[in-house]
Amino acid sequence: MSGQSKFPYVSTLEVRDTCLCLHLQRTARTVARRFDEAFRPLGLTNGQYSLLMSLNRPEAPRMGDVAELLALDRTTLTANLKPLERRGLISIEPDPSDKRSRRLKLTEKGEEMLLAAYPIWKKTHAELDKLIDDPQRLRDELVRLA
Repeated sequence: MSGQSKFPYVSTLEVRDTCLCLHLQRTARTVARRFDEAFRPLGLTNGQYSLLMSLNRPEAPRMGDVAELLALDRTTLTANLKPLERRGLISIEPDPSDKRSRRLKLTEKGEEMLLAAYPIWKKTHAELDKLIDDPQRLRDELVRLA
C-alpha cells in the first residue's frame, strides 16, 4: 500500500486553516476547560453555571425556553438538570397554567451557588477579554452567527 490518499492533502490543510466550525469548536473547548477549572472549587462545570444563570429570572422559566436559550435539545437539558436537582440547587415544578409543562426554579441553595460563582466567572471572563483585541466585536459577531 502506498500510503497516498485519493483525497488531496492540500484540501486537508485548507480545512485546518480556514474552517470556521473547527476553529469555533477548538476555541469553545479551550474556553470551557478554563471555566471548568475556575469553577472546580465549587463543584460546578461551566455548563452547570450557564444553566443556573439561565434560571435567574423574575419568573421561573419553562424548560423549552431554557433549552432554546442554551441551544440544547430537551433530552440533553433534562440530563443536565438532574445533577443540579440532586444537589438541591434547582427545583422542577409543574407549570400552574399548563400541567404538561415544567418550570425550572433556582432554590435558595442555587442562588447561594450563583453568588459564590459569579465573582469567579467575572475574574475568568476579564482574563479572557484581555486576550482578545476587541471582545465586544467578537461577542457581537458570535451573536449574529447564532
